[in-house]
Amino acid sequence: MSATDNEAHAAPTSTPGGPSGGTASPVSSAADAEMLAVLGYEQKFDRKVSLWGNFALGFVYLSPLVGVVALFAVGLATAGGPSVFWIGIVGAGQFLVALVFGEVVSQFPLAGGLYQWVRRLWNGRYAWFNAWTYICCITIGITSTALFSSDFAASLFAGTAAEPAISSTPAQRLWIAVGVTVVCLICNCFGTRTLALISKIGLAAELIGIVLVGLYLLIFERHNSLSIFFETSSATHDNYVMAFIAASLVGLFLFYGFEACGEIAEEVPNPSRSIPRAMQLTVVVGGVAALFAFVGYALAAPDLGSILSGKDTNPIPSILQSSVGTMGTKVVLAVIMTSFIAGVMSQQAAASRIVFSFARDDMFPGSRVFSQITRKHRVPMNALLAVNVLPLLLFVFVYYSPDSLTKIAAFQMLAGYAAFMMVVLAALRMRLKGWRPAGAWTLGRWGFPVTVAALTYGVLGMVLLAWPTGDSGTPFVDRWIALIGFLVVSAVGLVYLLAAKPERKSTAPEGDAIEVAERLRSRAAALTRTTGGNNA
Repeated sequence: MSATDNEAHAAPTSTPGGPSGGTASPVSSAADAEMLAVLGYEQKFDRKVSLWGNFALGFVYLSPLVGVVALFAVGLATAGGPSVFWIGIVGAGQFLVALVFGEVVSQFPLAGGLYQWVRRLWNGRYAWFNAWTYICCITIGITSTALFSSDFAASLFAGTAAEPAISSTPAQRLWIAVGVTVVCLICNCFGTRTLALISKIGLAAELIGIVLVGLYLLIFERHNSLSIFFETSSATHDNYVMAFIAASLVGLFLFYGFEACGEIAEEVPNPSRSIPRAMQLTVVVGGVAALFAFVGYALAAPDLGSILSGKDTNPIPSILQSSVGTMGTKVVLAVIMTSFIAGVMSQQAAASRIVFSFARDDMFPGSRVFSQITRKHRVPMNALLAVNVLPLLLFVFVYYSPDSLTKIAAFQMLAGYAAFMMVVLAALRMRLKGWRPAGAWTLGRWGFPVTVAALTYGVLGMVLLAWPTGDSGTPFVDRWIALIGFLVVSAVGLVYLLAAKPERKSTAPEGDAIEVAERLRSRAAALTRTTGGNNA
């Protein structure tokens, strides 16, 4: 069914206007609701997330501070200082992906992001598999982010001047992860205004933790030369080329989350213009911040050799202790924990919106339950609760199998890249069929080459993520765990898709990108003629 068939069921209702501090004005609310009606849906959410709130959401989801502190030791032990260059390499590639996403979301500013984009660019079946893959990725993301926070929480509350870096016990890891998840869930229950506020707090915490601490380390606590970023060193590989390829995880695990800006598109005023900008800001500012933090910590490390050799696997608290003392370390660890909390909260919000969007189109059992929104705070509560069930179960699993955390996280990024590339591939396919994006933000003549370049980058990224880890002595399953996990999840999704055929139950619009683009151009031309006539 096309969007035209659904317009009769989608009255352009507007949200109440309000002050400019994030709530849409009556004019913009009416225009956004009308745009939504053209796409076949009713306005149900409150549009209270400003451009900066949207950027903050994507930034804390990407969370360069969290990414750097989690991957710093791994990158240096794998390929030494040159591992920092992966931040720039992957950042450039993901910026291309963000440009493609920007064109798509500008024409289809719908809650659910990736799922809605590929549905309109291809069809419901393709969109179902994309959503299945991406939902699995985000729920694992909630799990890994909450669990990775445990060592920093333990160091914050139990670390001492003599031993600033504390490794959490399995029991501590379990309860810290559960506590972080529950706190974030409660905050998310209070709606988009609270989400935007905490995202901005997380953004401020990230920038303080990176810029102020980074500047201090670079100016007053430099123990190493810049030459370390050009010297080959590897504790895990004899062949440096292979070591450098393995260190790609420093960037590949870091640059995702900008797509979250589009997951809440129906909660953002003027989303066709503001969301593409927010995505691009997320990648650029996040990349620069991550690079700054990585360089600062590497140059300030008092015992760089132990990190390069792999002996010190959690060096950040020790670096902080030697540089800013016990009190300064506690402050920075508090900032890091704030970033973890904001990151988990943004992941929960993004996952719940895609589940809501999935359910709104009647694409899986229980759709009526998961498509409901609370009256007071306009939150898809049932979807929000649902996306936290698997993480809680995985917390218990990791408690009994502590070594499984890295294996769980390995699948996460490969699934995320696969979901991303399904969007880019669908955009390229539709372009070859004649689609010219008609949103408020487009790449113009650069659209086709940028899409091809983004797809090429993404495929190479997937190859690197699926690449076997460890040496020849590592068990086969452990070496290929990312690919095996992805294939298992994909197989389960495909079996359900082919057996249940959920796309047949849905009457939502699909594959209508060209038709919608033409309708939007006609609408824009009519508005221009009307405005011109009134001015005359």
